[in-house]
Amino acid sequence: MIVETGTRAATDEMLGGRLCLDFANTVHCYRANDILDDLKSYADLVAWSRQAGVISEREARRLLRKAAEHPVKANAVFERAKALRDAIFRIFAAIAKEQAPERNDLATLNAALAEAMTRARVVATADGFEWSWAEDERDALEQMLWPVARSAADLLTSDEVSRTRECGGNTCTWLFMDTSKNRSRRWCDMKGCGNRAKSRRHYERRRASTATNA
Repeated sequence: MIVETGTRAATDEMLGGRLCLDFANTVHCYRANDILDDLKSYADLVAWSRQAGVISEREARRLLRKAAEHPVKANAVFERAKALRDAIFRIFAAIAKEQAPERNDLATLNAALAEAMTRARVVATADGFEWSWAEDERDALEQMLWPVARSAADLLTSDEVSRTRECGGNTCTWLFMDTSKNRSRRWCDMKGCGNRAKSRRHYERRRASTATNA
């Protein structure tokens, strides 16, 4: 399915297993110096947020209208979003490698988290209570960053953070949660990166066999 919002055609590639990891995965690394970025404008940020379920279609339209009225502020929010995204990627990529995240990246996340938590509310539901956001902030251009920051903080402080992985594909650096029983998952998606890795190994084995028999 293709979701058309803003300038970006967003596909259903939400493979991270956590909102914060899916946000980090809006950058695709195909080769060492060839990076494809899904987020090229504030409208792209809105499109991703709609796809991820962070905002509704109605909220997306409202934010796009407000962004058109306040382009400078919208661009500033967009730059903050990219800085937060890059910090989240580096934090969890380091954890996947069993390394300590950089203090500057944690500071970026904590700044976004502090802003988010001033808008956080606990609200009653039919089944109990849940987290929500202040209703008087419904027009805030940065509102999609609040659940992203909270998702990153929740994952960092959970017992599952050790399940964070970085895709083992040669051309992919996507992050994901390894939910396999033996914690042996290597790729973000078996149908994509996993199959390419299998095909590459098969080709290398055939080439080695051919060279041996020559």
